[in-house]
Amino acid sequence: MKKTNLAGLLTGVLVVGALLQPAVAQQAKPEEAASTVYRATYPRINDLIHTKLDVRFDYKKRYMYGKEWVTLKPHFYPTDTLRLDAKGMDIKTLAIVKDGKNVPLKFKYDSLTLAITLDKVYRNNEKYTIYIDYTSKPNDLKAKGSAAINDAKGLYFINPDGTEKDKPVQIWTQGETESSSAWFPTIESGSQKTTDEISMTVPAKYVTLSNGKLTAQKTNTDGTRTDTWKMDLPHSPYLFMMAVGDFKIYHDKWRDKPVDYYLEAKYAPYAKDIFGNTPEMMEFYSKTLGVDYPWNKYAQIVVRDYVSGAMENTTATLHGSYVQATKRELIDTYYGQGPSTIAHELFHQWFGDYVTAESWSNLTVNESFADFSETLWAEHKYGKDEGAAHIHQDMLNYLRSPGGDTKKLVRFNYDDKEDMFDQVTYQKGGRILYMLRNYLGNDAFYKGLNIYLKANALKAGEAHQLRLALEEASGLDLNWFFNQWYFGAGHPQLSISYKWDEAKKTQTVYLAQTQPGDAFILPMAVDIYAGGKTTRHKVWMRSKADTLTFASAVKPDLVNVDGDKVILAEKKDTRTMSEFAFQYANAPLYLDRLEAIQAAAPAQGDKDAQGIIIKALNDKYYGLRATAIAALNMTNDQVRNAAQPILTNLAQTDPNTLVRASAIAVLGKLKASGMMNIFKDALKSESYAVQGAALNAITQLDAQQGFQLAKGFEKDNKGALTTSILGVYAANGSDAEWPFVYAEYKEAGAQTKYNLARALGTMAAKVNSSEYAQQAIGELKAFGMQYKAQGIAPNIITVLEAIKAARAQKNDTPSVAATDEAIKALK
Repeated sequence: MKKTNLAGLLTGVLVVGALLQPAVAQQAKPEEAASTVYRATYPRINDLIHTKLDVRFDYKKRYMYGKEWVTLKPHFYPTDTLRLDAKGMDIKTLAIVKDGKNVPLKFKYDSLTLAITLDKVYRNNEKYTIYIDYTSKPNDLKAKGSAAINDAKGLYFINPDGTEKDKPVQIWTQGETESSSAWFPTIESGSQKTTDEISMTVPAKYVTLSNGKLTAQKTNTDGTRTDTWKMDLPHSPYLFMMAVGDFKIYHDKWRDKPVDYYLEAKYAPYAKDIFGNTPEMMEFYSKTLGVDYPWNKYAQIVVRDYVSGAMENTTATLHGSYVQATKRELIDTYYGQGPSTIAHELFHQWFGDYVTAESWSNLTVNESFADFSETLWAEHKYGKDEGAAHIHQDMLNYLRSPGGDTKKLVRFNYDDKEDMFDQVTYQKGGRILYMLRNYLGNDAFYKGLNIYLKANALKAGEAHQLRLALEEASGLDLNWFFNQWYFGAGHPQLSISYKWDEAKKTQTVYLAQTQPGDAFILPMAVDIYAGGKTTRHKVWMRSKADTLTFASAVKPDLVNVDGDKVILAEKKDTRTMSEFAFQYANAPLYLDRLEAIQAAAPAQGDKDAQGIIIKALNDKYYGLRATAIAALNMTNDQVRNAAQPILTNLAQTDPNTLVRASAIAVLGKLKASGMMNIFKDALKSESYAVQGAALNAITQLDAQQGFQLAKGFEKDNKGALTTSILGVYAANGSDAEWPFVYAEYKEAGAQTKYNLARALGTMAAKVNSSEYAQQAIGELKAFGMQYKAQGIAPNIITVLEAIKAARAQKNDTPSVAATDEAIKALK
């Protein structure tokens, strides 16, 4: 599962800007952080063996009519009972199959589980098959979602009546965490594994997708078609999936296995542009892990109104519509949310599907690995800087998560299983694996993963088995590492200071862990840059305070603690600005350079700081060029005089569109009329990001001209250009522009909605129409409520309060009442 990109809404709205801020964990009270409820692993009384489904859909009622034959056996102890999860269904028939006949069984049903009395006591060498005729009614089900999954009714009818313009008719499922039992009775546990066969009867014009292989298609006389999909290797029930709709299929392949991409017709021409790296990813992950992609096919499908980011259903990943993009939109994507999600979900086919977390407490063996895989692919495909930037942002997202430092990675106490889908399981867990790979070395680390996958293939796994596999591979004890990082909470707060003794020719480094509680054991590299040479020292910090002393013939130019830049910590370093300047110029890693830029950003009156920022404008990695651009203090004459010619060049020639856009944005704020031709030329770019920045820059020079240019882009705008148009209209538009603004906001993704909330509020405050103002208030309220758990409510309330004040001056009583109601709901 890849979460929607909302966990970082408050911390990652402007990634470049966020990188310049110190990461400070928000402390939660210990009593608020952990539940006292112990979550035991589900007992295995009966084991699923095979699940056969025959389903058809009622689009008008939003029902699914199902017939199921589920084969089981006792796990170990003899039993005469069976409990199946079955949420919100009508159960018409429940029987055991005997000699081809259905023999009714006694059962009790409480709308959530079926308690079934079997016809006899069965032992674990005896299989039995239960037949169930049922109706699934997902829209009648009241189900709670989470930060990762904002709804949990299992089966979704999208625009089933075809009444919503420009929205396709679709059906799709979402099983994680325990919602597959909303559309078929099963034992909803990751430790359960079953083969399956699913027959779907659908309108003949539609395409279907499910797990495994399409083995049969039968055309029926009533205008329908029955497709049968078979999964010949066992997998967990939450990984079952179905999708039905008017999808176009692009056929690709990896080695001799089919790799298919299912998209809406308008995006079908861009299938290869969106998903084309998939076969290369499959090859890379197969070789890296030493376990070839284990399933008989891989498909990816994009659906509307999806309730999360994406889901790794076995052999058939389901993506939200944000990954669909034209070739032109993809120009600005680079290694953004879509490409990283594609990598994330593919890696789950090994970590999550092939070996599945045996309980939600151990979700780390699914999600931490998938998160880490995003960095693996970034390193392989785009270089070490891209990988380091990605994993560093993971660390920042964790450090800024409220209460994250009080939560263990493996948690047997939680209020709700959905609570496990957080920045600790994902981003912190991914960063922990990044540290572990560095400590063990690549060969031992990947050998350990190979052992883990092979030992637990098609079964369930947990963190202890991961530790044992890595210990077997490396020959090293890892209890200390797992105890502090997997079964403990928090992270070190590391303070570093230095002293050079000229007489003794010794360099002393003082390390202190200032976090409450015990010390973390920290193996680390300390690099000494002195006399034109770099000497690496491998050291261990085992106490809250430690003193390291190194001999050096000359005073070091730089002492680089954590030379590999892998420790998950908040660091406070007392280097001088001249040392940071040396670090930027000589230390090789992304984070070396980023740390120097961060240190220089608030100190641009200093010559060394100026030098760092100006040099970074031409950094080899586009992310750091953009970071340096965002850091520029253009009110400083020396900085502005040095930066402006570089920015002018970057705005016109940088190969990265995001850097060009960033440069244009800074130049635009100077409001220099001599730049107008550069901005107008930038409007011709294919990049929406560059066009959006240029439109903003022109508007700052000439608001009326910017407004007229915005009108010309209404028919073709996406991403940053859309945001720019809405900003221009918010500042300079009127009721005439509201329908465009409202329509674009309603269709925007969550991150874009958050970014545009203030602009929407500005326009809602000034439009004459009370109806328009209330439309804005309604959208803001709905958005704030949907993601209230992510902490966005205070920001939305601020916008609503501004609207209220403005509408009160207009004597717009209905709008004032609507804002009051919205604010009350969000508090």
